[in-house]
Amino acid sequence: MRNQLLLIDDVDDLGRSGDIVSVRPGYARNFLLPQKKAVIADKFTLRMQAKLKDERAKRAEIDRKEAEDLSKKIDGMVLTIEVKVDPDGHMYGSVSSGDIVRLFENEGIVLERRNIVLLHPIKAIGVHQLNLCLKEGVPAAITLKVIAEGAPAQENA
Repeated sequence: MRNQLLLIDDVDDLGRSGDIVSVRPGYARNFLLPQKKAVIADKFTLRMQAKLKDERAKRAEIDRKEAEDLSKKIDGMVLTIEVKVDPDGHMYGSVSSGDIVRLFENEGIVLERRNIVLLHPIKAIGVHQLNLCLKEGVPAAITLKVIAEGAPAQENA
């Protein structure tokens, strides 16, 4: 049996505030209700739903504007990361979305891991084109140069 809940906050992979969703009882009981992200949907929550939808629409417009400004700032940006390699030129480990977020933090830009669209971690040295998905689905693209640590400057260029 599934519970009908009214979302108070946006929940990833479930819905936005003001949506009525159907979830399993354990998810509602253990996560959504204790975290105050949802309330049980009944006839008294309909007024609350309209208010939440209005607030969400206003917040979405603000988020979209901020994301478009950020997209203009970072679109086409080139980031460089140095990685350790073995004598054959193979990387130890990989470059993940968390590493890319740290590169942006060094540039003074705050992003979340979910904003970086990586199908799989980067495991090769070279130049990689990456797509970003900012708030409200605003796209951006960057170039990531993965270079060997301690390599001569002309190789890295």
